[in-house]
Amino acid sequence: MDLFLHSYSLRFHYLLKPGFDVYAFIRRAVADGFAGVNINLNAARYRHLSGDSPDHVAAVRRALDRAGLKRDVETSGTDPKHLETLLAVARTLGADNLRTYTRHHGSTEQQIALTVRDLKAAAPLAERAGVTIVLENHEEFTGAELVSILRQVGSDWVAALYDYGNSQMCMEDPLHCLTAMLPYVHTAHLKDHMMLRPADAPDGKLRVMGVPIGEGNLAIVETTRRLIAAGVPRIAFENVWAYSALVQRTDTANRLGHGIFAYVDPPFDPAHCAPDPNVLTPEQRVDYEDRAMRRSLAWLKGAFREAGLTVA
Repeated sequence: MDLFLHSYSLRFHYLLKPGFDVYAFIRRAVADGFAGVNINLNAARYRHLSGDSPDHVAAVRRALDRAGLKRDVETSGTDPKHLETLLAVARTLGADNLRTYTRHHGSTEQQIALTVRDLKAAAPLAERAGVTIVLENHEEFTGAELVSILRQVGSDWVAALYDYGNSQMCMEDPLHCLTAMLPYVHTAHLKDHMMLRPADAPDGKLRVMGVPIGEGNLAIVETTRRLIAAGVPRIAFENVWAYSALVQRTDTANRLGHGIFAYVDPPFDPAHCAPDPNVLTPEQRVDYEDRAMRRSLAWLKGAFREAGLTVA
């Protein structure tokens, strides 16, 4: 299995560190020994691609080729016209996969129906581009619900991206989610989470909180072992220090506070858990992100080596 570096891992570098751009990201990926990169295109000027002109996209392709990095790209939304545009960018960059997730609202049933409608229309566009659309279990669907979408779409060009922790937003055990999704998974996001009590969140709501990899509740090694055994070819290392997301569903099984749903307890060390990163200076956010990145990668390499997992 190849280990990719996700551009979100350095989002504060992109936002706050002068001169940090996609080329600096590529150099960091090479220096840290990654086999490939996931680049998020989900905003103006294609976000972490640092530009959207045809000349710039072609220049980034050349830089990736020179660096010898494999690559995937990421967006959001399932509108077929949007996906057609991003599939063309992915093809120009030489990407194998285009990650997306639904942005439809309404009941779960309505979101599923609209997502199926869109992806059925987008599937032949993906085939024409030679780029697989991978639908992520983002914050909206359980594993079984996402699988139902893929089965209804019924295309080899629309597959799944498994996120190690996102099912927590649906109060689903991530390993239970993986069991459902595994036959459809082409790639994955590797990260670590804990739960944040409403009283400790800036908005007073129950949240999932990103922490350095190896310092949270997720079963990182076991999840990776199952992905490797299933022949999944790549995973993206995603440093999500200071990330948080609202829990979308209620805890009907009373699991909050236990196991993978255990809370992170105050007082908070910002190097581990930063519920409100805006209280930190820009320089601190960049520094803590860098430290979390290095701690996570060191832990991961040691844990994989101890478990006998081979990840390039």
